[in-house]
Amino acid sequence: MTRFRSHGPLCVVLLDYVRPLDEVDQQMPAHVEWLEVGFREGAFLLAGRRTPRTGGVIVVRGTAEDVRAIAATDPFVTSGVAQAEVIAFNASFAQPRSEEHTSELQSRFGISYAVF
Repeated sequence: MTRFRSHGPLCVVLLDYVRPLDEVDQQMPAHVEWLEVGFREGAFLLAGRRTPRTGGVIVVRGTAEDVRAIAATDPFVTSGVAQAEVIAFNASFAQPRSEEHTSELQSRFGISYAVF
């Protein structure tokens, strides 16, 4: 296993839907736009739906205080369809990036990833 030190603080944002899915879906375009801005600015590292579909998970660069402020601007949160919990953590281990591993993920599962 490879030791890893993150370059700065990291947080996980857990979104919990508190309204019916039809109300959540009405906010989805604005939420996706918000996510795209976060990825473009380099703050967001990973994002996706929880299984079962009860909310979402976002891995974000930043202190808990900063990430709470960012999460508060999520259209899911501002519209009241979801609540956000921010969990700060220190990354100590990570899968090293290799072209072989990336190619295997792409061919087997249709996904790729980037190391933060």
